[in-house]
Amino acid sequence: MKYWTVHLRPGRQSASAPVLVREGFSLAACLFGPLWLLAHRAWIPAVLVICALILAGALAPLSLQPILFIAIAVLAGLSGHDLRRFALERRGYVLMHVVAARDADGALARLLASRPDLAGSIADALA
Repeated sequence: MKYWTVHLRPGRQSASAPVLVREGFSLAACLFGPLWLLAHRAWIPAVLVICALILAGALAPLSLQPILFIAIAVLAGLSGHDLRRFALERRGYVLMHVVAARDADGALARLLASRPDLAGSIADALA
């Protein structure tokens, strides 16, 4: 079972679809770092990761650079979903629920089972 956090915009629940963010390690964030963050509109964390990579490349001795790059990548993987939640909060989303399911579709189905009022906003987002 995986856990998903559900984020909604308060006051605009009928107009905006919920955003599901998985808990745990993100392999895509580890491999692609700032690009993954930019794809999820996490601008500030992406810039901070880029700055960390530049500083590690500019200030560290050549023998330590690969270790630092790997450490930054692992940290991005460990905190990628949390950084995405931070970006959602800055855009006005609020954590509303935590759902346990095998995949994102199952999490969405369990969310709709407990909150059928959100079905209209999801249908509007898909149209």
